[in-house]
Amino acid sequence: MQATDTVKHLADTANHAVQQIATIPAQDLRFGDLILKGGWVMLPIGILAVLGLVIFFERYFTIRKASKNESNLMQQVRGSIVAGNLESAMTICRNSNSPLGRMLQKGLLRIGRPIKDIEGAIENVGKIEVAKLEKNIGILGIVAGIAPMFGFLGTIAGVIQIFYNISKTDNISMGVISGGLYVKMVTSAAGLFVGIVAYVGYHILNMMVDKVILNLETDAIDFIDLLEEPSK
Repeated sequence: MQATDTVKHLADTANHAVQQIATIPAQDLRFGDLILKGGWVMLPIGILAVLGLVIFFERYFTIRKASKNESNLMQQVRGSIVAGNLESAMTICRNSNSPLGRMLQKGLLRIGRPIKDIEGAIENVGKIEVAKLEKNIGILGIVAGIAPMFGFLGTIAGVIQIFYNISKTDNISMGVISGGLYVKMVTSAAGLFVGIVAYVGYHILNMMVDKVILNLETDAIDFIDLLEEPSK
């Protein structure tokens, strides 16, 4: 009889506890709170995120400007060369303020020399122009690699915090464990997110640069062919 009363009492206590938990209002999981839960590791991850975005958009608009269609420039230069007006052709190239314009201008300055010298001059200018377009893109690749590492560092810090709390309190409870898990999960997610975005941006910019290189090489070949036409 006493055992039955004890079981009934425990059941009533558990039922009362469940009812109290059910009446506690659920707290919304806010983004700002998650960031704060991540701890100090979120600061370098945030800096990497801002750095990656600044580099991506600055390079994106620069490369996009360089990749504009230059067919009109080639037509104008061709018309001036055919007419024998090299000064007009150089003025057109100078005013274009574009990688192709600077390449053609260097080639026009070498007219009268062997074709190999003209090709070499154009190629050297092209390498310089491509290097300008690729400036800081490598940093975006570094961000893509480092950001997840900082996230994993936060994971390790969270695990260390868990075992430290357990060693101090000798209490293996969800409350003690969850405190470290917050840091672990938030920093890992943030680091991976920044790394993925930077990785995608890095390859987008490289594909844009490759397209510009292809266009420059094609136009340079057309320019050399144009110079060789009279001698054919």
